[in-house]
Amino acid sequence: MPPSVLMVAEKPSIALSIARFLSSGRMSSRRSYLEVHEFDGRFRGLDVRYKITSVIGHVLSIDFPPKYQNWDTTDPFELFGALTIKSEANPKAHVCKHLQQEARGCDYLVLWLDCDREGENICFEVMESAVPVMRKGSGQQVFRAKFSAISEKDILTAMNGLGEPNKNEALAVDARQEIDLKVGVAFTRFQTRYFQGKYGNLDSSVISYGPCQTPTLGFCVERHLRITTFVPEPFWIVQPHISKGGHQLLLEWERNRLFDREVALMFQKMVTDTKSVRVTDVSKKEDRKHRPSGLNTVDMLKVASSALGMGPHHAMQIAERLYIQGYISYPRTESTAYSASFDVQGALSLHRKHPIWGDYVASLMAAGPHTPKSGVDAGDHPPITPMLSATESELGGGDAWRLFEYVTRHFLGSVSPDCKYTRTKVSFAAGGEKFSVSGRAVISPGFTAVMPWLAVADESLPTFSVGETISLSEVELYQGRTTAPDYLTESELITLMEKHGIGTDASIPVHINNICERNYAQVQSGRRVVPTALGITLVRGYQTIDIDLCLPDIRRFIEQQITLIAKGQMDYTRVVQHALQEFSAKFNYFVAQIERMDALFEAQFSPLADSGKPLSKCGKCSRYMKYIAMRPSRLYCASCEEVHHLPQNGAIKLYTELTCPLDNFELVIFSLAGPDGKSYPLCPYCYNHPPFEGAEVIFGGVGSGKDGGKGTGKGSRGMPCSICPHPTCRHSMIQQGVCSCPECDGTLVLDPISAPKWRLDCNKCNCLVYLPHNAHRISVSKDHCDDCGSALLEVNFNKNTTPLTGGATLHKACVLCDELLHSLVEVKHGKAFFKRSGRGRSGRGRGRGRQSRGRGRGRVDPRMSFRDF
Repeated sequence: MPPSVLMVAEKPSIALSIARFLSSGRMSSRRSYLEVHEFDGRFRGLDVRYKITSVIGHVLSIDFPPKYQNWDTTDPFELFGALTIKSEANPKAHVCKHLQQEARGCDYLVLWLDCDREGENICFEVMESAVPVMRKGSGQQVFRAKFSAISEKDILTAMNGLGEPNKNEALAVDARQEIDLKVGVAFTRFQTRYFQGKYGNLDSSVISYGPCQTPTLGFCVERHLRITTFVPEPFWIVQPHISKGGHQLLLEWERNRLFDREVALMFQKMVTDTKSVRVTDVSKKEDRKHRPSGLNTVDMLKVASSALGMGPHHAMQIAERLYIQGYISYPRTESTAYSASFDVQGALSLHRKHPIWGDYVASLMAAGPHTPKSGVDAGDHPPITPMLSATESELGGGDAWRLFEYVTRHFLGSVSPDCKYTRTKVSFAAGGEKFSVSGRAVISPGFTAVMPWLAVADESLPTFSVGETISLSEVELYQGRTTAPDYLTESELITLMEKHGIGTDASIPVHINNICERNYAQVQSGRRVVPTALGITLVRGYQTIDIDLCLPDIRRFIEQQITLIAKGQMDYTRVVQHALQEFSAKFNYFVAQIERMDALFEAQFSPLADSGKPLSKCGKCSRYMKYIAMRPSRLYCASCEEVHHLPQNGAIKLYTELTCPLDNFELVIFSLAGPDGKSYPLCPYCYNHPPFEGAEVIFGGVGSGKDGGKGTGKGSRGMPCSICPHPTCRHSMIQQGVCSCPECDGTLVLDPISAPKWRLDCNKCNCLVYLPHNAHRISVSKDHCDDCGSALLEVNFNKNTTPLTGGATLHKACVLCDELLHSLVEVKHGKAFFKRSGRGRSGRGRGRGRQSRGRGRGRVDPRMSFRDF
């Protein structure tokens, strides 16, 4: 049997492209947990069997152990010193099992992950699963492929130059992840519990802090404060008007403007009294507008926002898709310089027949393209370059086409000649004051022919000679007022983040997106980022307690240390410990001084006692709790001064004044929107404090709230009645469960308020089972089916539409085994209400809690479900 080589890419589509290029299309494909492509070939002088597959982003994700997941029992300060664990990022995809299965017995492993630090980190995650099950051999067995585009040339070049994975770059990512996790979660948990327990109209599901996110918000708030504190001042400008050769010219004053009106009036009179201006100098010189350097990520994102109207997060998603499809090179790069070996002619030849810029490319190649302008070589990837020619129809139009068009035009401009023009400046004197006027005439448009938005406009002037005198038409004293700066555009914000070292080229758009998603800022007209009242109050609070928390200085220093880790010049452990020690000290001081921030919140937001409306009774004091519908929705007992969190993104109403037998709290009903939205009862206290171990499920949130993640959950919170195993409570799964779900390991439970369209809802997934539509009433019986163990349903049909013989209306039967009842049900997938996991490279979070399939009434055979009928 020939040796085998396992190749792993970062995404399935990239794996497919690599397989096609290396096998010349002669391959077979099969599906395990993910696609696997196989073919025979040569590797390091050997005949081998290739297997090419992929992961789907990060294989592993860092988090805290279960003992630290509960917000109510864990002191946030403990998190700075807590151990962290890495677990499978996407358990439902079974990526680890897939890698182990495919790597078992293989002789070589070739890693084709994206060529950046994150990709290097994923390399070692793949190795953790694959290497232990590989066949042990002598010499190098693990190889790293370096490539910058999904093209046949780049893939073959990478295959011929395999190296080794870089452990230092992987450790740099680990360092950033651990710092961001511990700092972000500690501050986020403390802030969220403190302020959500006091104020009702915060309109944010979590009050998060992030070492990158918060300084990003700080830039926006700093601009807001400059705007609101700005005091306009009047100014005056002397503006002479002259006329010559049919041109009406307004002369520019050398002094620009004055803030003293009396002095300005004096200068106006002095100029007016001369009645003419004298030409003192005429200068004419050739000037250039230089062609652009290569395109890097930050510049692409700035142009996408300012010129194409795309948010940076959306633009990055489009760019990554174009890269995966092979249209552009790797879109995450800091470099603006092409290498000396870059094949300009070959890159241009792809576009010679393009219907829009093909003629320009042909003329450029005929004249000989210019050497790309020197830029910055960051040592990571070449500038973003088109790898294929494409038309608007081929890309489906829209944002994908507009971004591809810009990337292509920018590349063509970078290898075009400079724009040449002549600049003429005429200087004048009148009344002892100096004035001027300028004109331009384009000699050669150069690169602006393909980048017309950067074109130099012709501004013609009449002919002047030194010593010539021209009569004044008018001498105007223009009055203006200084104006406040405008809010930061996304493009300006990106510039500030890059300048101050906040985030990376790939994470910058994520941080901007985060402050908007968390209601700290909003993107308004002109793609300007305007902070909300919550965002302003937070930053002002940090400034009051410890301004370093919202300044970029600490983060810039950390990023510098992380870069040294990547270069092998700094120890991973020392960097992490130093950063955590600094932030833990700041955290302690922040907690001790929180009243100073609270004073700002008190002035801006309404107390919980003044918010919401009475809904249900507290089980402790028997007084009505207030329902606060504003995000995050919650119940507040003013008497006990306790907050009870609720599921999000749905409606809450009282469940006919029924109470929980465990704690005497009145039950409420949670309903998702839409015709197929699920409904289930829950006890507010049990939902926050699950009484049964192993019965916890998180609804509408995740556990940790890391910087850059979703962070809306509260650890182990989340036990509705539909999964409660209480044996006697009439609302529990034990009493209302019917049978196992056909789609997952959950239980189908009778929806208590679904009448007249009665249905069963899975208490875990989005499966719905609609029961007979002509039923007057349906309830779950205490009896069970002798064949499958499912709970029997008692169905009361409408007497006018009953399907029973003899006009009978009551039918007690098993929904699985009874032919009549089974024929009247419909299985349908409604709106999902619970996502157990779903983490990719930049996403975070996990829902917890598993339940044995078929626990509906404790006697359901897990082998029996709707699949079997």
